[in-house]
Amino acid sequence: MLKIDVRGVNIEVTDAIREYVEKRLEKLNRFLDDATDSLAHVKVGVYPEKAAKVEVTIPLPYLTLRAEDTQADLYAAIDLVVDKLERQIRKHKTKVNRKSREKGYKGLDFTGETADLDVDTEDNLEIVRNKHISLKPMDSEEAVLQMELLGHEFFIFEDEDQRVNVVYRRADGRYGLIEADRD
Repeated sequence: MLKIDVRGVNIEVTDAIREYVEKRLEKLNRFLDDATDSLAHVKVGVYPEKAAKVEVTIPLPYLTLRAEDTQADLYAAIDLVVDKLERQIRKHKTKVNRKSREKGYKGLDFTGETADLDVDTEDNLEIVRNKHISLKPMDSEEAVLQMELLGHEFFIFEDEDQRVNVVYRRADGRYGLIEADRD
């Protein structure tokens, strides 16, 4: 059963917005195993340029579903985000089913029907290029400079603790850092 936490940014989350989000996200329950209790983190925001942004993150065992969309209409953004999440679930379910047929893989259990799956989803998973890199120890600022010099959207580097990290350019033009932990 999916529990839903709705937060607002620059907007007060009214009962109507909360009910609409819950109604739309309930659609995903048919794909999720009944034994899976998950919390959907929903962030809705309205920004000065009259754009409404909706972000949804659903951490599940073996998988994290995440989608976001920006539209002029908040309700349209909610609809598009739910459609994206549904496609992600269907794509993952197809992958799990294909692996289980090929290798006996047991992954996350999904329920529901997949009759209208796109046949092209398997073609999108093909690796068309393989690239090897050597990691040079550096700090995140130097990694951003290297990324900019190369004209890439991301850059992989090793920090002073010999951990692999990634810097990337965000959609808003700023930079993000992904730090890897070894468990």
